[in-house]
Amino acid sequence: MATTRAPSAWRGGQKLLRCVATRSFSESGDKGWFRSLLVRKVDARKDAHSNLLSKKETSNLYEIQCRRRLVHSDSLSPVSTESNLHLSLRSWNTWYGEQDQAVHLWRYRGGYPALTECLKKLNNNKEYEEFRKERAKMLLSRRNQLLLEFSFWNEPVPRAGPNIYEMRTYKLKPGTMIEWGNHWARAIERRQENHEAAGGFFSQIGDLYVVHHLWAYGSLLSREETRNSAWLKEGWDANVHYTVPLIRSMESRIMIPSKSSPLQ
Repeated sequence: MATTRAPSAWRGGQKLLRCVATRSFSESGDKGWFRSLLVRKVDARKDAHSNLLSKKETSNLYEIQCRRRLVHSDSLSPVSTESNLHLSLRSWNTWYGEQDQAVHLWRYRGGYPALTECLKKLNNNKEYEEFRKERAKMLLSRRNQLLLEFSFWNEPVPRAGPNIYEMRTYKLKPGTMIEWGNHWARAIERRQENHEAAGGFFSQIGDLYVVHHLWAYGSLLSREETRNSAWLKEGWDANVHYTVPLIRSMESRIMIPSKSSPLQ
């Protein structure tokens, strides 16, 4: 039996439709993505990602510490705000996420030398040693990481409240940090409208290939509205499309700042 072949023009149109249907992000996002190629990319072959992605001008080193507590307390170390220790503290209590948890973010201005100097002074501080003994009675567990901040992210500077904070933690596939940084160097420009971007960090010691994004919102409703509005901006869908395959796992926690935290 003879078969009838579709006209070549129709077959060509069908191929075109299949091609259009396989696109995974909007045409407007695609245009925005190509325009954003003008942003300088980091070449992973040139240096370690810690040197390529971090801020050179500040030389800040951060420590994030998560503490699970038996007893709720906002009390801080008696030396937590001493300027001669080159550190400052931002602290929160988890609202949604792992319960009975406090999250502290310490900044050491001057990097590893500042951290070393701080530890020496703390080891010689009797008041701090007594505090540590009492604190140990209130804790179930602690874990920490040393972090660097992304060069393209906002620095976690003091801000007035009231705000809630979301820390989104991404565990990436090894070897993908440069690619992650190149995409987010463009994407962060689309998350500045409501000043929600509070800080972005990646791990150096502790669990490796871990990224922490810190966001500030006026409320949970404000969070929902701000996140939804990001999808209306050109290029945001492309950022999600290209970065999701880099992630092994991710976690979100909503936090309330402690009374003494500079980030309210």
